[in-house]
Amino acid sequence: MWGRVRGIGSRVAGSLRAGERTRREERPHNIFEAAAAYVSACAEDDQDRIDEAAGWVSPEALSFGVNELACRAVVALARERDESPGAVARALLGLPAA
Repeated sequence: MWGRVRGIGSRVAGSLRAGERTRREERPHNIFEAAAAYVSACAEDDQDRIDEAAGWVSPEALSFGVNELACRAVVALARERDESPGAVARALLGLPAA
């Protein structure tokens, strides 16, 4: 009986996800949505999501968005840590202090 209930639940959830995809596909993604999805997928090592986000915008636009996200993240961390953006960037990359 529980297998049948789970089967119904998964079909309903699948149709809801398909509806969400359809609504999202109607509106084009912008550079920053693509960059956020791409970077978070890379951080989680989710190749399917990486490929999906990479297809939302041109490679040049994605590169710009990822760069902008990196800049904003470094500045935010620098303010939070009361350090220079350069020091934070080097620390995040595991580089020795300059």
